[in-house]
Amino acid sequence: MQRIRLELARTQAHPEGSRHVGYEFTVPLRKDGRIDGAAFVALKDRCRVRRFRPGEADDVGHVIRKPGGSWAFHYDIHSDEEADESGYRFGDHVFKTGEYVTVREDDELMPYRVVEVRAL
Repeated sequence: MQRIRLELARTQAHPEGSRHVGYEFTVPLRKDGRIDGAAFVALKDRCRVRRFRPGEADDVGHVIRKPGGSWAFHYDIHSDEEADESGYRFGDHVFKTGEYVTVREDDELMPYRVVEVRAL
């Protein structure tokens, strides 16, 4: 299992990105840095996510695999029924420090930089 930290990359609203906007999540990775879907089946209860934003309480939930094989963050701790946030092609991405990934938040694709991958 690895803990991955994503921080907001450059956007129009944040030209320098932001270390205060992001996600930390735990998933099994293969040696090549991609999510290990087979290991996920056995470990899914341990695959957690924390979304952080300045001035907001952290949202906590699970990493889930949706029908068709896509990956998403599902916030199940609060009762406000927030929509899932999908990782854009997370199954194809290599999670290594310095790489970039995209997360669909509401109806917008947002870029994030992998700033840490740490074995647990």
